[in-house]
Amino acid sequence: MAGDVIRDNGRVTQHPPVELHIVSDSTGETAARLVQALEAQFPDQEFEEIRHPRIESVEDLDLAVRTARGRPAVVIYTLVEPEMRDAMRRLCRRARVHYCDLLGHPIDAVARVSGQAARMTPGSRAPLNPAYFRRIEAMEFAVKYDDGVGTGLDEADIVLVGVSRTSKTPLSIYLGYLGHKVANVPVVKGIEPPKELWEIDPAKVVGLTIDADRLAEIRRVRVRTLGARNRGYAELAEIYDELDEAAKLQRRLGCPVIDISELSIEETAMRIIRIVESRRAEAAEHAPA
Repeated sequence: MAGDVIRDNGRVTQHPPVELHIVSDSTGETAARLVQALEAQFPDQEFEEIRHPRIESVEDLDLAVRTARGRPAVVIYTLVEPEMRDAMRRLCRRARVHYCDLLGHPIDAVARVSGQAARMTPGSRAPLNPAYFRRIEAMEFAVKYDDGVGTGLDEADIVLVGVSRTSKTPLSIYLGYLGHKVANVPVVKGIEPPKELWEIDPAKVVGLTIDADRLAEIRRVRVRTLGARNRGYAELAEIYDELDEAAKLQRRLGCPVIDISELSIEETAMRIIRIVESRRAEAAEHAPA
């Protein structure tokens, strides 16, 4: 894979990609999720992910390390058995390969604090506990009450208010995955929002907005993809009117507003959670005893 070309005193040199070798005794999904977050911190660096799943022996570990040896590489591993972790550490040090043990230190720390030994079973799944069922219920809630359908505002933990294509639906699903029941209310020009919006706890209402040019771009793509006939949907003049109407409604509600133009779903979700929790804590603090 070609890397980035950089210039040094007039010379053109090749900047190679960093290889991230994901080594796991299971599928490697746990490490892969962290690797995605890691790569996001180096937007100007090219990466190549190389997976070594279903590791069963020291020989398998040795093969993975030899693949990375002498390369601009980091070995990132999730190995449950202490013997395999020790072997991987020795092999990486011997080959002078940078390495990162994602499970070893957390397992040891939790074991010390809890006084319980870890199960040490590769590929163990999270238990079907109350938190799991809360997530499932919250995701079903998000689907049921998406885009103002049935509102569900009383039962919701969070209510999102914004114009079409401000990521209300994916945010509702993602927040549902995190265990929060979310309903969303679309702001549509000329249509009054549901009266329940004025009757619920204002601390759980969060407004969403977006840059007009960015929204026009998103909507133009949608119009082309779906072959929609409503061309005004993607016109800037129409979009400015919609955003103005949404801003007026959000001001009337007195809710905080997040501009999602340059934010990922995950970043926006975290901001929403912090805002709602902070407003609820503030309301509880000032509530009469």
